Amino acid sequence: MGGPMKLDRIDVKILYELQKNGRITNVELAELVNLSPSPCLIRVKKLQAEGYIESYSAQINIRKLGPTLMVFTEITLKNHRHADFARFIAVIEKIAQVIECHLISGGYDYLLKFVTSGIEEYQTIMERLSDMDIGIDKYFSFVVLKSPIVKNHLPLTKLFPL
Repeated sequence: MGGPMKLDRIDVKILYELQKNGRITNVELAELVNLSPSPCLIRVKKLQAEGYIESYSAQINIRKLGPTLMVFTEITLKNHRHADFARFIAVIEKIAQVIECHLISGGYDYLLKFVTSGIEEYQTIMERLSDMDIGIDKYFSFVVLKSPIVKNHLPLTKLFPL
């Protein structure tokens, strides 16, 4: 077989539109990308089969459900062996309130994004992590006061102009 699928500008546009609205009908999508419905559906199915589309989900308005707290946390590990990183990740991935974890360059090792019911829950989680032997040297917390810009879609047509 010939390796990964080669995308063209229409494929990128399909991905761009689907990430903005995963519930769009095939007819509407075809119109937006200037295809007829049948070839559009064939492309979508191929993009799914090739793994470019991982899943579909709903964006939830968490503010409607009740108060929450978002915290970004910079974490530095004591040691930097492969086993230290693996031990840390094995614990972190089991914490439901950690919705993002990034290995970063610079003065810290990881940047985590937490969403909790409040400061008490966040503090409890961090105290538990500090008490565990997972190699945390230090951490700094940044409580989000307001999020004036949050985009749920990537600028695919700018990143991959074909």
